Amino acid sequence: AMVLKPPKVTQRPTLPFEEADIDRILTAVAAIAGWGSFGPKTRAMVLLLRYSGLRMQDAACLERARLKNGKIFLYTQKTGTPVYCPLPPTVVTALEGVSNTHPDYFFWDGRSERETTVKSWNRVFRKLFSMTDPPIEGGHPHRFRDTFAVSLLLNGVELSHVSILLGHASVKITERHYAPWVKARQELLEADVERTWSSVNNS
Repeated sequence: AMVLKPPKVTQRPTLPFEEADIDRILTAVAAIAGWGSFGPKTRAMVLLLRYSGLRMQDAACLERARLKNGKIFLYTQKTGTPVYCPLPPTVVTALEGVSNTHPDYFFWDGRSERETTVKSWNRVFRKLFSMTDPPIEGGHPHRFRDTFAVSLLLNGVELSHVSILLGHASVKITERHYAPWVKARQELLEADVERTWSSVNNS
């Protein structure tokens, strides 16, 4: 055992969707709106994933009671502090318009295994990503979570706040996953500061 060396783990880079990708995905949603029981709910699911940062399983089994006053209850911190994520009005409207067999959930029937529900949604998204124009390569629902996080970072939200919203155990986890985007945010902040030098340079 002393001779064995631990395997090298290479972190896969975070790949958020571009805004143009989101537009293409929402356009393609109309094409599968009549696809089984999932089709009519797909637009609401896309918007929820994009603007909440929820993992696929948490979104697929989301209780209606967790949406209140335009905010999604995410979880309770160890300190006992609840964490909420406000949603755009269009997302709230889409969620409230979802018709589901189980009245307590937006998407889940309350009977099937949660993992089975996630697999079903993954199949829906594979079909959806293949129907965008052009098809989205490497499309995966988790990329909506990445898009949520990166969007916050590039708009100046503190890394610690992003970490709380994502439910990470520590800021270090968030930093490891989104290191390139933390750097990009810093570069944007530096550019903002440098723009204020114009009055100094002109004097």
